[in-house]
Order: sequence, then C-alpha cells, then structure tokens
Amino acid sequence: MSGHSKFANIKHKKEKNDAAKGKIFTKLGRELAVAVREGGGSDPDNNSRLRDAIAKAKSNNMPNDTIDKAIKKAAGEDGEHRYERATYEGYGPSGTAIIVEALTDNKNRTASNVRHAFTKGGGNVGTQGCVSYLFDQKGQIIVDKEQYDGDADTLMMEALDAGAEDFNEEDDSFEILTSPEDFSDVRLNLEESGIPMADAEVTMIPQTEVQLTDAGDIKNLTTILDLLEEDDDVQDVYHNAEYEDD
Repeated sequence: MSGHSKFANIKHKKEKNDAAKGKIFTKLGRELAVAVREGGGSDPDNNSRLRDAIAKAKSNNMPNDTIDKAIKKAAGEDGEHRYERATYEGYGPSGTAIIVEALTDNKNRTASNVRHAFTKGGGNVGTQGCVSYLFDQKGQIIVDKEQYDGDADTLMMEALDAGAEDFNEEDDSFEILTSPEDFSDVRLNLEESGIPMADAEVTMIPQTEVQLTDAGDIKNLTTILDLLEEDDDVQDVYHNAEYEDD
C-alpha cells in the first residue's frame, strides 16, 4: 500500500478542520451521541463504540469538556432529535467511486444535498452497493514517525500481537490495519502501551485507485468533496481517486 502518504492526507484534512472547528465538532458530537445510544450507555468502559468515538474526537483535537458535554447531553436526550445512519454511493469524474456516510435527522434533506454535491461536480448518485464492493472496511491506525521513538519491527510485532491483520510503512508514518471487529481491542491495547496515534478509526479502503491527471476531473472531484464536507449531516466520505491536490 505504498505510493502516497496516508498521513499527509490526514494532516491535510486536519488543516481544513482547524479552519472550521465548530463544524467538525458538531459532526463528532453526533457520532458521540449515536455511540451512546447504539453502544448501550454513556460509560466508555462498558461501551466500545463510545470508546472509539472518544478516541476519534480526541485525535481531532476536540476538548475533553466538549466531549463530556456531548456525552451527557446524549445520555439525557428523550429521543426528540435522534440521528439515523444513511449511506450514499455514486460516481465522480472518470468513473471514480465515492461513498458518503451520514448521520441525519432528515433523510430527505440529506439525500437532496448529497445529490446536489454530485451533480455540481459532474457526478451522479447510484444505487446502494454500486461501488461499495470496490472497498474493504478496515480498522486503520496511523502512527506518525515523528511522534514514535521505536523502530518499525518493534511496532509491527506489538501491533500483530495485539490482533492487527497487516502493517505497512510509509515515508512519514506507519499504518496498522485490523478487521472492523478487532479494531477497538487493538486500538485500546496499543493506547495502553503508549503508542501515539495520529488517527484511528474504522474506514473504507479502496482495493484499487483511479489516477486522475486531467485538471477538469480534479476540479470536479474537489467540488464534490468540498460540498460534501461542508454538509453537517455528512460524517465521512471515501473515494478511490489518486491525484495531486494543490
């Protein structure tokens, strides 16, 4: 899985997020709320989904008191504003595959916004399952080489002993992959061992990538991704395009 830096992509996302912390914190707050409801309570020791959501929030620099408030609010909600999961799949320029995951209290609104984003970038929303077969769902943990004092072999053995499936070294980072079911345990084991994590979440990893070189295609894909990122209902966007983002 070489060829580009996953960590650079994460840093790029965080730079964007830093310019709009309120928006990303709103999205993370929804994830925390859903984790409380779906995972069975507000105690992270007994709720692995909430534990993982907290870890994701912290990796995005969400303050502890903001996290605590979101959890307490979710625990005390009467169900008036419950969010539902919604997934959309479609195609961008040159047949690139795009998956959109959302948490929404109004599926009609969200579907309309997602469709608008695809249309503005010359893409189109497809049927459920039209592109998801091109991705593998995996737990992914990224370790920044600048933050890790050990060597690659030591980290690889620790990750595999913790239950990881695969280990890859990039120019500036290490990537640890797990099954979705084992992700929480692996992340927790590495966290307890003091391994610094730049990012840790269950994600969709493309099996192959589509190289975009045409400036128009890149502009159109960027339009789709930017509009989706601006939507509060959209939590995550996955695609299989590889391109130089200036």
